Amino acid sequence: MTTTGPTRPASNVRWIICALLFFATTINYIDRQIIGILKPTLQAELGWSEIDYGNIVFWFQAAYGLGLLACGPVIDRIGSKLGYAGAIAIWSVAAMVHALARTPGGFAMARFALGLGEAANFPAAIKSVAEWFPKKERALAAGILNAGANVGAIATPIVVPVLAIQLGWQAAFIITGLLGFVWLVAWLAFYRKPAEHRSVSPSELAYINSDVAPAEDEPRIPWSALFRRRGTWAFIAGKFLTDPVWYLFLFWLPDFFAKRHGLDLKSFGPPLIAVYLMADVGSIGGGWLSSALIKRGMSVNAGRKMALLVCAILVLPIFFASSVSGLWSAVAIIGLAAAAHQGWSSNLYTMVSDTFPRSSVASVMGIGGAAGAVGGMLMSTYVGQVLETVGSYAPVFVWAGSAYLVALAIIHLLVPRLEVKPAA
Repeated sequence: MTTTGPTRPASNVRWIICALLFFATTINYIDRQIIGILKPTLQAELGWSEIDYGNIVFWFQAAYGLGLLACGPVIDRIGSKLGYAGAIAIWSVAAMVHALARTPGGFAMARFALGLGEAANFPAAIKSVAEWFPKKERALAAGILNAGANVGAIATPIVVPVLAIQLGWQAAFIITGLLGFVWLVAWLAFYRKPAEHRSVSPSELAYINSDVAPAEDEPRIPWSALFRRRGTWAFIAGKFLTDPVWYLFLFWLPDFFAKRHGLDLKSFGPPLIAVYLMADVGSIGGGWLSSALIKRGMSVNAGRKMALLVCAILVLPIFFASSVSGLWSAVAIIGLAAAAHQGWSSNLYTMVSDTFPRSSVASVMGIGGAAGAVGGMLMSTYVGQVLETVGSYAPVFVWAGSAYLVALAIIHLLVPRLEVKPAA
């Protein structure tokens, strides 16, 4: 049976909120990815080894994991507005501090501070989506804000090489770090909860709340009690196994193109842009797919998992990314995997709001994100060691291609049916 609800709302403030979440995520990924773009330059100028770089990435992910564990309960308690504002202020300052670093230890400290601040982005964003969108639109909204990651990843190889070549790598960190403060002004001026926002019409407010289950209005679930829920462990498994693949793209893809295809700071922009343009399509497309299946009568459980399965299958060709000889063949394979990952993530994020009350969404997002960061820490150590000893990305891509089907099998075993469970 097709889901019906209120007529089209008279206002669309929720999509302005979604746009703000999109731009915050864009800035988040510019600040996150810049280290990968500048890796060949910094490695040559400052004399880093592969293990040094792996350690720098490791400390970012360690802080990111710690930050996620801490920020979820904080955001659930103080709300998205103040939580997001504090986070972007912290990470923007940390991004600019990179310009002062000269040693691997200095960069590791700056990355640690960046990871602490950036950890709040997705918990705050998905909590905002849960507050501002009905279930039938949440995956699409999550896909749009998640597409900001790809836009950031596209903008970075365009903007950062120009800044680094013209003004020096220090200026690249400072100028990109300042973007967060521009966003902060707009966020503080505009964001309110739907019921408190003057621009939200009664019809839009009714539409936003049209499919809120009684359990979604219950008090916040205690943080420790979340670990007794199978849905929490399903999200942990999904993030732990698949987030490291995305970190691999962000932090090592420029290096892969440099080592395997001879590209440099001036030439790897177009391949990276192509990969992340494909990822953008995948992010929105993955969210659209499950939303479309649900609107056509498929259950939330079947719609989400079908979309996850499609994405998991589309990652598999990455097995061959390091063996193809042509640059653009490798770009196509990696771009397809990146698109599938982002489609996967859009539905994985939305799965949290499908299975938990709104008051606990940020906490669960934080726990799962921390698991993803731990997976990323293990991955960064593994990749650094593989490149230092073997010198090939082939074993890394075999691991990456396998992760999603394994994750989906675990998710389905833990949560055969997605639904909001009462707090008691």
